Amino acid sequence: QGKGRSRNRVKILAAAKALFLRDGYDGVNLERVATQAEVARQTVYNQFGSKEAVFRAVMEHHWSSLPLGDLSTRLEQSLGGDGDPAGFLRQFSELLLTFIDDTDQVAFTRLVIAESRRSPWIAEEFYRVGKEPLTKALTECLQRLHETGKLNCPSPGLAAHQFLGLIQEFIIWPQVMAIGPDVMNIPPFDVVVEEGIAMFLDRYGIRA
Repeated sequence: QGKGRSRNRVKILAAAKALFLRDGYDGVNLERVATQAEVARQTVYNQFGSKEAVFRAVMEHHWSSLPLGDLSTRLEQSLGGDGDPAGFLRQFSELLLTFIDDTDQVAFTRLVIAESRRSPWIAEEFYRVGKEPLTKALTECLQRLHETGKLNCPSPGLAAHQFLGLIQEFIIWPQVMAIGPDVMNIPPFDVVVEEGIAMFLDRYGIRA
């Protein structure tokens, strides 16, 4: 019974996400979610209780595929070697790009922007379950690099936001705004990352 409930939950969340991305928050109800997931409406209601609860669960499930736990592991591995901050920031950037490419992050961000004007809780929840943990994880890693003398970064929270801005300005926001790469003349991802790291370390790196 537990396995069946778990399978149904995954089916419901996948179906709900597809519907929300296609038709928006107002265009979806529990009946449509049940039909899309091929389960009874009562099953959806029993597991979630409301459309808002379904949407919150979809957001949590979406962000759960970003392996933030890997960040601290990769950092400790780096510190066990030469403790190269550039190497860690490179891995972080690749992890973020993989998440964006392998999920519907662009479409989901567009949905949140469109719906949050009428329903501010949607943007708040998107930040709480996604952007906030991401920024916190990066902040903790930068704090660790500062404490071990690999960076001179007394304000890791500020630095985390800065580095995310250096990367996301190129790899996600042009897509969210549907601005073609030719219009913005966006350089390749590896160039964006290396230039972002160079700028970041010029400010926070340890000089010999």
